[in-house]
Amino acid sequence: MYSTSRPPNSSTASINSTLSGQLPQKLFTRKEVISPRNDVLWRIDRGAVRTLTWSEDGTFITLGYWGSGDIIGYPLSKVKPYQIECLTSVEVSIVPPHLWHQDINALLSHIQQAEELLSIVHRKPISLRLWQFLVWLSEKFGREVEQGQLIDLNVTHQEMAEVLNTTRVTVTRLLQQFEEDGTLVRHKRRIILISSNNIARK
Repeated sequence: MYSTSRPPNSSTASINSTLSGQLPQKLFTRKEVISPRNDVLWRIDRGAVRTLTWSEDGTFITLGYWGSGDIIGYPLSKVKPYQIECLTSVEVSIVPPHLWHQDINALLSHIQQAEELLSIVHRKPISLRLWQFLVWLSEKFGREVEQGQLIDLNVTHQEMAEVLNTTRVTVTRLLQQFEEDGTLVRHKRRIILISSNNIARK
């Protein structure tokens, strides 16, 4: 199901790695589901994941997007069902319970990001909701380019719809409208939010 960056851990190897300050690591591929373990947390060293659940009719509900430095894990949620899906290839470090207290800042950040995304999901109208979600993604996964802020993560229209409680058709229509308005451009399946300076020059 997944590959590891080192041989399978024995209890001795696990203790030695912890004492040396190096936590055991695992690699997951894009679209892979991270193992549903309740005895560890995972610190993302590279890549991006989303946490999600689904309703009785099978509709996916995205709960969060997480990247490098974030702490994720099944012990952080009481939502059932609950799943952690890799959006890219992902490298994580395994954080055992006796070390959780050392990552208090990351755990607080997890709560803050979840609440921030929840507040965005309830904004009205839907155009504002989508735009603020794009801004949120650009701040978390973005990098500056000449035109503005590139969202360096491929999020599909359907995945955006699952976050924002709307339809894929609505997301597509609004993205086209934003593009026509000159507030974003698309480049190789990525979105660039145009900076205010570039908008002013037009």
